[in-house]
Amino acid sequence: MSLIIQIFKQLPLQLPFLFLYLNCFGQGQFMKKEYTTNVNEKLNYYLYYPKNYDSSKPDGHALLVFLHGGGESGDNLDDLKKNGIPKLISEGKDFPFIVLAPQNPHMRKWWNVHLVNRLIDEIATSHKVDKQRVYLTGMSRGGGAAWSLAVQYPKKWAALAVVCGMAPVPYAQWIDKELPIWVFHGRKDKAIPITESDNMVGKLKAMGYDVRYTIYDDVGHDAWTRAYATQDLYDWFAQKRRKEH
Repeated sequence: MSLIIQIFKQLPLQLPFLFLYLNCFGQGQFMKKEYTTNVNEKLNYYLYYPKNYDSSKPDGHALLVFLHGGGESGDNLDDLKKNGIPKLISEGKDFPFIVLAPQNPHMRKWWNVHLVNRLIDEIATSHKVDKQRVYLTGMSRGGGAAWSLAVQYPKKWAALAVVCGMAPVPYAQWIDKELPIWVFHGRKDKAIPITESDNMVGKLKAMGYDVRYTIYDDVGHDAWTRAYATQDLYDWFAQKRRKEH
């Protein structure tokens, strides 16, 4: 009984320290930490050289970067020949540019655009590329990646063509305002609705960007067959050059 009385007599003296301890224990702590990792990822790619390619050409050659859709992802590089620009090259079409066509190795993941950007830099450095004439195009999932590259690396491109790609409308203002853009979409597209392009084009035009917009009223998701069969597209690319600052 005396022990209990003794504890209660000391309790008032201990309560402030007890409450202080509980208060500190209950507070969140904002700690500085660091995590470092090295990720090895392989990108297979096709590289096309135009007939007039000359590694000693003083002003270099234009480079056209093509990003495929989800159906060509994986580890079989020949799948790239099913659609788009690689298909046209495999059928014998000549291009006046070096053409770089990487393959997304992930069937169910978005493009790693930072890795693609590093590959482009490697090709531009190791080959005779005019860095003021680097063109970018992509279809479907690759169209979304093309938009993302234009947003994240805005000073790299001389022209951009996007075919039925998902568009990052909130970041439209991050795209270089001097970049010429051509967008293609099928009105009957159920995979990536035309509103993706409608909204992006509307946003860009409202901000004064130079945007061309081609809609195929009778086409679904496969807008790329007609878009990449359009010779005007390649003539349009060939006319574009980034201004040197």
